[in-house]
Amino acid sequence: MTDEIGARSRPPTHTAWRWALIGLAVAGFAAAFGYVAGWLAPGRLTPHRLVNAVAANGGEHAGFRRNHAKGVCVAGRFESSGALAGFSTASLFAAGTSTPVVGRFALPGSNPYAADSSVPIRSLALRFDLPDGEQWRTGMNAMAVFPVSTPQAFYALQMATHADPATGKPDPAKTKAFFSSHPETARFLAWVKTAKPSASYATETYRSINAFYLRDASGDRHAVRWAMVPEQPAEGDGGPAAGDTDYLAADIGKRLAAGPLRWHLQMVFAAPGDAVDDATIAWPDDRRTVDAGTLVLTSSQPQADGPCRDVNYDPTILPRGIETSDDPLLAARSATYADSYLRRTSEEAHVPGTKHPGEDKR
Repeated sequence: MTDEIGARSRPPTHTAWRWALIGLAVAGFAAAFGYVAGWLAPGRLTPHRLVNAVAANGGEHAGFRRNHAKGVCVAGRFESSGALAGFSTASLFAAGTSTPVVGRFALPGSNPYAADSSVPIRSLALRFDLPDGEQWRTGMNAMAVFPVSTPQAFYALQMATHADPATGKPDPAKTKAFFSSHPETARFLAWVKTAKPSASYATETYRSINAFYLRDASGDRHAVRWAMVPEQPAEGDGGPAAGDTDYLAADIGKRLAAGPLRWHLQMVFAAPGDAVDDATIAWPDDRRTVDAGTLVLTSSQPQADGPCRDVNYDPTILPRGIETSDDPLLAARSATYADSYLRRTSEEAHVPGTKHPGEDKR
């Protein structure tokens, strides 16, 4: 009797094994998910830790982007030249097409109140809205190369340049130690020595820095980087008016009120042997370059309520015909942008003297 009851209370052997396998699969999935999230490896670099490190250098500002916090929205269109149609199936490169664009000029850093002259780098992010519902999103910077080639090195850079509470400035010993142990930063440091803060977003050349691939109708891939080269010439000595800390947004608004601003999308093709997965290495100037068309900006709006406010400029959101390379910085950018987006969309911005919720939701 006892054996009979016991036998009936146990599932058949094959059923037991099935449940065991399901349990193992669930446990494995949970472990993998935990590892990716950093739960089971406290020392592992996660998007959350990386965003925290960036924000720490400029302070936490609720409702704003954790990097490139200070900016202005712009809008316009991209007019294709048709010259790139043979290298990519992306519809925006077809001859005669005009694609709506929502963009954003900005400064690097997490402080939305930083002086415009505080850093020599400007950025331009764009979202191209293709007619079939696809999008191309890109974030570009006005600099020659990126300082480091991996997310881990970027995190180490943030930690090394974090301000010492006692002095309010980075510890020179930590900074020197970092750059000494990362020789790939030499090219960026050489560029920084000659870089000057621009007096206008309109006169900068913005570069993708990371490499991507174009895929043509035959399925062949072409490694490329690109640059937005302005038609507007630089004016004056590049310096702002004395005491003016917020001249960039006012300048772009004034220029657009007088008429559209234009940049040419110059697509630069890699040659055999060029570094495709390392953003610290520039390609030689003699590489094949194709003028893919013209970016035409026609309007600007404050970021608090402009069309760029709710856009996450994740550079891995690409249409058919454009693909990511294996550059590790691209995956890290995508993950950290998502982390920043989730934080800001759950916060209320605190703007001095105002009560405006959702200042810069992206």
